[in-house]
Amino acid sequence: MKKLFISFIATFFLFVSASYAELPPEAQGKPVPSLAPMLKRIMPAVVNISVVGEIKYPVNPFAEPSKRPQYNYPPTTPWSQRQRREKRPIQPPSKFQSLGSGVIVDTQKGYIVTNAHVLRDAKTITVTLNDGRQFKGKLVGQDTASDIAVIQIHAKNLHSLAFANSDNLNVGDFVVAIGNPFGLKQTVTSGIVSALQRNGLGIEGYENFIQTDAPINPGNSGGALVNLKGQLVGINTAILAPDGGNIGIGFAIPANMVDSVIKQLEKYGAVHHGRVGIMIQNLTPGLAQAFGFPQSESGAVVTYVNHFSPAEKAGLKAGDVIQKVNDKVVKNAGEVTSIVGLLRAGTDVKMQILRGNKTFNIDVITASTKQYEKLTQERNPFLYGMNFNNFNRYSTTHGEVQGVQVTNLTKNSPAAHAIPIGVRPGDVIVSANNKPVKNIAELEKIAKASKDQLLLNIYRGSGAMFVVVK
Repeated sequence: MKKLFISFIATFFLFVSASYAELPPEAQGKPVPSLAPMLKRIMPAVVNISVVGEIKYPVNPFAEPSKRPQYNYPPTTPWSQRQRREKRPIQPPSKFQSLGSGVIVDTQKGYIVTNAHVLRDAKTITVTLNDGRQFKGKLVGQDTASDIAVIQIHAKNLHSLAFANSDNLNVGDFVVAIGNPFGLKQTVTSGIVSALQRNGLGIEGYENFIQTDAPINPGNSGGALVNLKGQLVGINTAILAPDGGNIGIGFAIPANMVDSVIKQLEKYGAVHHGRVGIMIQNLTPGLAQAFGFPQSESGAVVTYVNHFSPAEKAGLKAGDVIQKVNDKVVKNAGEVTSIVGLLRAGTDVKMQILRGNKTFNIDVITASTKQYEKLTQERNPFLYGMNFNNFNRYSTTHGEVQGVQVTNLTKNSPAAHAIPIGVRPGDVIVSANNKPVKNIAELEKIAKASKDQLLLNIYRGSGAMFVVVK
């Protein structure tokens, strides 16, 4: 009886397995959907990048060897000087090796795009192609603010990827990530576009990321994010990984941004980011209501316009809402920063502005960081590097205080090194050269008339002091 029962069970499972293995009649004889044909065509365009470099760093003599960092930043000058004074041996450079990915974008010139952070502190760059060939890479140019770099190899029979228009991406589009995670050979993962225009993450200087759930891991940096046509939609850059592993939140730099940076690096060897001289924030429904706009209104609110800036010259004012930049609708401050920042200095930027109940267009000519700093420094050297707000408030310590509050301060500005203690954000300037200061215009007038130094009386917290800016 027992043998008969076992035989029955075995026959049952064979029957069930056979029934599940059979395809329905309408599917029999038809090919199974697969990404293999597309991947076979484009995978030769994705390469492995190996970097060897050296990093000089100071070592804490009191730290336990096991706690000493393996990857650090170069030493500061004061520490090196201290080592020389005390005749301590300077720590020899620490060698490191890192791996990343890259995408061939020009077969004739041998150009490969990758992340700038992949090449950080690189001494030698080795590129391994999909077919196993290896070549030494030469750095064409890099832009750390956007985290894009271009290297060049001299090789024949290369394959490149065509660029898609990343502005046409939609949440839910299928995408495929190709790279070399953890030093493994080419690996393909798939997913969808989870979100667009991600910014404010603090990963890069200019952020407008594509978010995807296609698994991206260490080593994928610089690899390709492609659509189902095999076109490049982004360069894989970062992951959100609290525990160091993939949790389905990866970020890629959009192809349109990558293309813009590549063209500037190829032509100029560097990206001279344009500046217009404004501070902005997202227009939230609450802010929109406060400004008297419909809550559905989106864009970027101008919160501050720097003096002598291109924006001030063009007529921008605090409270203006930027709706379009170069005919492209912008939904948040990050988009404005990315679009303007990736335009070369000297470029004419067309902005659609909402002010009150009126919409109008203005043209702003971007300036380079060096041009802008030089201009502001020449116009008013003592106030260079500071941003202000008019201040009129009651203080329990000082009573009614009227003056100018420092809202922002450049680290290497003259005011930051004022004698005997530098000016700090939050300080309220109540007098300059012993003359009362009630607003920004009065402060600028006094500072502009000063020759060798500017004497400021500032309130800081519950105290007050004089400082000298030279």
